[in-house]
Amino acid sequence: MTVVIAATELRKEFTVRVRSGRLRREKRVVAAVDGVDLRVERGEMLGYIGPNGAGKSTTLKMLTGVLMPSGGEARVCGYVPVAQRTRLARRIGVVFGQRSQLWWDLPLRESFDLLGHIYRVPAAEHAARLRRCRGLLDLDEFMDTPVRQLSLGQRMRGELTAALLHGPEVLFLDEPTIGLDVVSKQAVRSFLTDLGAGGDVTLVLTTHDLADIERLCRRLVVIDHGRVVHDGTIEELHARYGSRRRVVAELDEPVGTPPEGAVVEADGRRLVFTVDGPAAPVIARLAGLPALRDLTIVEPDIEEVVTRLYLSRDAP
Repeated sequence: MTVVIAATELRKEFTVRVRSGRLRREKRVVAAVDGVDLRVERGEMLGYIGPNGAGKSTTLKMLTGVLMPSGGEARVCGYVPVAQRTRLARRIGVVFGQRSQLWWDLPLRESFDLLGHIYRVPAAEHAARLRRCRGLLDLDEFMDTPVRQLSLGQRMRGELTAALLHGPEVLFLDEPTIGLDVVSKQAVRSFLTDLGAGGDVTLVLTTHDLADIERLCRRLVVIDHGRVVHDGTIEELHARYGSRRRVVAELDEPVGTPPEGAVVEADGRRLVFTVDGPAAPVIARLAGLPALRDLTIVEPDIEEVVTRLYLSRDAP
């Protein structure tokens, strides 16, 4: 596999002023990113997550050439991001949820045409990529609508298309579904799933919507206080921080004494058990209940696991 993103001891420090006494302020250096090592191979779908202020967006801005690192090294598609920003721009696509690369007063179609000229994309390639995006993202109904009149969901679909028209090798996505309704989120997720399945584009996704990560990304990097605290699969994260499945039993009538196990909820005809290990022993005990009507295993969501990770790091 080819490594398309390589970062070693990547750092970014900012100088801030903090109050010192009633009238004085003093300068303080804050490390937003503090020694991040990262390697991403071609075709990977990487989730890069963390709490507010963890350094996610700062990392992406350094990798895309927007910010100069304070220390360390980074290469994306073989280029040093800031020093070779123009060359790198032709090899990457960027979507920031709160910023637009479309022309506000132009119809969406004309924004796409302008981007094709800016990136000097051959007409046949531009038409083919636009045709694919129009089909997968259902753009046709608003192609001639000015960008300022689009809904947030429509604009985000336009932003994704704009980022892909020049055929990037890497697509950086910073909160691509922020503020979207359920239908628009589903459309964006389905499109990114199809895009990633082709293996031609490497996706790096930062988001607070952990459903995006669960749906799209096999590998997960968790950053906290500027440092990587987990780099592996979602399954490994669950295993490392004690994910607990729930076994839910629906009963036809209440039982006097529930079967042995960690009961977290006993509400008349509904019993909920937490399971740290295999669920089979609990299921076997419940299956013997004459009043059992239905049995469901609820897998833990990633938000619960990440919360445990942060709590374990904050504990003394």
